[in-house]
Amino acid sequence: MTAGESTASRPDAEAMHGDLVSLQEQLQRIRERAEALESRFEAELQLVHPNFAASARNLLHYVALRQFDIGGLQDHLTELGLSSLGSSERHVLASISAVQVALARLCGDGRTDDDAGLPFSPGENRLQTNARALLGDPPAARAVPIMVTLPTIAAEDYGFVRDLMATGMELARINCAHDSQDIWSGMIRNVRRASEDLGKPCKVMMDLGGPRFRTGILQPGPRVLRLRPRRDALGRVLAPRRVRFVPEDEPWSGTKAAVVPVPRRAIELAEIGDLVRFSDTRGRRRKLEVVVKDNKGLVLELYKTAYIGTGRGFRLVSRTSGEHLEFRFGELPPVEQPIMLHVGDALVLTKDSSPGAPAVLDKDDVVTSLAQVSCRPVEVFDQVAVDDPVSLDDGRIEGVVEHVSSEEIVLRITSAKPTGSRLRNNKGINFPDTDLDLEGITVKDREDLAFIAEHSDIVALSFVRQPEDVIALQEELSKHPGRELPIVAKIETKRAFSALPQILLATMRRYPAGMMIARGDLAIECGWVRLAEIQEEMLWICEAAHVPVIWATQVLEGAAKKGTPTRAEITDAAMSQRADCVMLNKGPNILGAIHTLDKILRKMQRHHDKKTARLGRLSISDI
Repeated sequence: MTAGESTASRPDAEAMHGDLVSLQEQLQRIRERAEALESRFEAELQLVHPNFAASARNLLHYVALRQFDIGGLQDHLTELGLSSLGSSERHVLASISAVQVALARLCGDGRTDDDAGLPFSPGENRLQTNARALLGDPPAARAVPIMVTLPTIAAEDYGFVRDLMATGMELARINCAHDSQDIWSGMIRNVRRASEDLGKPCKVMMDLGGPRFRTGILQPGPRVLRLRPRRDALGRVLAPRRVRFVPEDEPWSGTKAAVVPVPRRAIELAEIGDLVRFSDTRGRRRKLEVVVKDNKGLVLELYKTAYIGTGRGFRLVSRTSGEHLEFRFGELPPVEQPIMLHVGDALVLTKDSSPGAPAVLDKDDVVTSLAQVSCRPVEVFDQVAVDDPVSLDDGRIEGVVEHVSSEEIVLRITSAKPTGSRLRNNKGINFPDTDLDLEGITVKDREDLAFIAEHSDIVALSFVRQPEDVIALQEELSKHPGRELPIVAKIETKRAFSALPQILLATMRRYPAGMMIARGDLAIECGWVRLAEIQEEMLWICEAAHVPVIWATQVLEGAAKKGTPTRAEITDAAMSQRADCVMLNKGPNILGAIHTLDKILRKMQRHHDKKTARLGRLSISDI
């Protein structure tokens, strides 16, 4: 090398050294911010469970890292062949330290690993350990367990619960916003029995109803039951419709929809093959055939659509003698009358708990009485303001507040189906831009906790808004000292997402613990467009805390409800492998949805471990 070449290369070497020093300074600022956050939250850190002690500090280190925009820093580190810190969630300071050591050596300052700070912690094993402690061991060939929300029928149909578990359910979820303690007991009893029979563990998680706003009851419609056989696209009957006759003097505790009370004498005299003839509420002549007689009553089949009305007469026709006996149908439950809403309509939310009703029109189609429905809990009436947006029924209907009084909130509907959207009772109401001040644990939640503490394996806290809500639940559980029940905090409000690190620190006071990304209400609260971004950030933050995540809401919903998933649902289910558990909601085709999700998760775990790609051999590499 000539003297000229050596001189010419000197500025480049100096510039390179300056870049390396700049990178070191950026990393040092991140470390200093991490230490500052540790100092700021020292009181909270002292309260976390010992099993979460290192994890809580790592959480704060990650928050410190993400307080900087390190995109440029990452680019420079990648150019040098060093870690870009893109997968540093589980061991933040150790990752930064490793890069600092490498940069120091490139600078030639002789820095060693001992100078760099914390070594790598077993973050990978810690997260897996925490997930197993909360959720149980996953199946041998699938790292992510499947949770299924139990429908009411799971309380009485043991075979159905057994099939759920045999198909791939590892955790059963019970939503305490629905059903009753008797039904919950039946569900849990069937889960425990199926677990024992199959030799497969299955934990039960019970969700507290929480302070969610819901529509109240609606005015009852006519007491009529519509029965329709299953038909193909050409209208041909594929299968008859079955209906059960039960004694009208005995309360029916089953969950089947097509149940008709009749005089006990009619059931006693009926035999298999007998016919029930009647005129339905439209005056159409119809007949049912008795196909089963058991200790519960009769099962009958029909091949034409029929409307059975309360008190209408029917004849029991004997198959053998042809004898006709006259009876009347008993009292049927009223048909729910939903409120039909179009864009531009007004809807009144009332504090009064009287039944809701659709708008009343005069002969000229002029509205004489606005549609109305009650809203519970009533605290919102003192906190909502004009122009606040409102979402109804999981975002299917949207509106804006036009008027507020101590007794009423008047909404103007801004979004609905072109043909109108039906609003039914017990549907969720969200006020995404209203900073509501509510108790995190409701009166009903406290009543339910006694049952949950005795029978459940996990309790989920719904509609968390702040760390104090989690702490309140922990204090309530301390009143039931028999078991240390794990808590899963459900993140489904904008306020909770904004306070996620603080909520995590509060949740980590008890071990094990988890977090649920409740994507339904979260999307409504934060906006559909932001959901993917928010979901990603929650996965990062929880991984840094070594807190297992449950991925929930609308996973393979098309498969569960209609039998066929959409292409987007398949992609979503594949992405769910990055969580520690995936939850399916109930639906008539839930077994097929479990089977599909099981196959997707098994395949995807060969390619991803959380957010880190696993670079296994690709089939397309055979060229």
